[in-house]
Amino acid sequence: MAELVLTEIDKVYDNGFYAVKDLSLDVADGEFLVLVGPSGCGKTTALRMVAVVNDIGPRDRNIAMVFQSYALYPHMTVGENIGFGLALRHEGKAEIKEKVDRAGRLLDLTSMLTRKPKQLSGGQRQRVAMGRAIVRDAELFLMDEPLSNLDAKLRVQMRAEIASLQRDLGITTVYVTHDQVEAMTMGHRVAVMRLGELQQVAPPQDLYDNPDNIFVAGFIGTPPMTLMHAILNVEGDSAGLRIGSQYLPIPRWVVDARADLAGKNGQEIIVGLRAEDIFHEQREGSHPLEVTVVLSEALGSSVHLTFGLAGTPVDESRLGSGLAKEEEQELTRLGHSKEIEGVAVFPPRLHFGTGDAITVFADGSRLHFFDVESGRALR
Repeated sequence: MAELVLTEIDKVYDNGFYAVKDLSLDVADGEFLVLVGPSGCGKTTALRMVAVVNDIGPRDRNIAMVFQSYALYPHMTVGENIGFGLALRHEGKAEIKEKVDRAGRLLDLTSMLTRKPKQLSGGQRQRVAMGRAIVRDAELFLMDEPLSNLDAKLRVQMRAEIASLQRDLGITTVYVTHDQVEAMTMGHRVAVMRLGELQQVAPPQDLYDNPDNIFVAGFIGTPPMTLMHAILNVEGDSAGLRIGSQYLPIPRWVVDARADLAGKNGQEIIVGLRAEDIFHEQREGSHPLEVTVVLSEALGSSVHLTFGLAGTPVDESRLGSGLAKEEEQELTRLGHSKEIEGVAVFPPRLHFGTGDAITVFADGSRLHFFDVESGRALR
């Protein structure tokens, strides 16, 4: 199999634009690594740079790629499509048939090998594209948004199938997606990119529980984390956060356990709150926040409540400029307040009307804290 090592790689276009900047990644033998980020963040460019491997000829790279488009030949059968690359390498007919039949069994395509692509569903066509990669006996799989053309139900099914297949084959895989749900459910580790730079690489749960900065905090998680400006106040045995005109107590040990946070007493910081740590009724360790209902969505198994909270929302473009604080002071002087928009997930069959003023309860021990200048986590 293969280990993949990227060391400080860059991609700079002729106009000076950095598509990828100083990217270093180690992908272990047999690992499933997901590159995730918004459109234009450089993840596909990074994948293509891996595929090129400047110092090794195409025939010797032993890399198989699966693309967003299936790129199947419509005049060929499924079996012929799967074995086409082997035929180009002049492998024997018996060997090609053996490898195609094996791929057909792995991908549940055996009964479809004589069909044409137009007779297949989207999910089945994607399996054929996977089969074409499998028969190559490659050491490295590169997958570029292979599920983006499928509907939601098929994407869920194919996510599980690809993850299971990779686990069974043990082939080192780099998988690109903009869908963080795919990233969280499929990867052994997830590498988050933004504007061509690697933000954080970690197992999915670590990314969710311990984001390194406000971008990762806001990007990873559905619904996204609520981020807001606050003033930290530590006095005696008590601690709390001033959010707009409201005060949210937090346990003193939460501050003491984070040396970086403890040094911010009396200063502005950024606070993050996950949707599952906001409750519709008071629980032990939770404290009230007055909010206004923006939107209530009944999803059957839960209610997603979008709410407004008076205070200063986070604008990454203003970090370090002092503009957020100046804006808040100006709004206060004019008698206005700005709205932080957040999301909570509540049990089903709770009803809220748009514009209703309600009380929610936040768990102060489950907050995330970030530096207002750099956006980095305070730990």
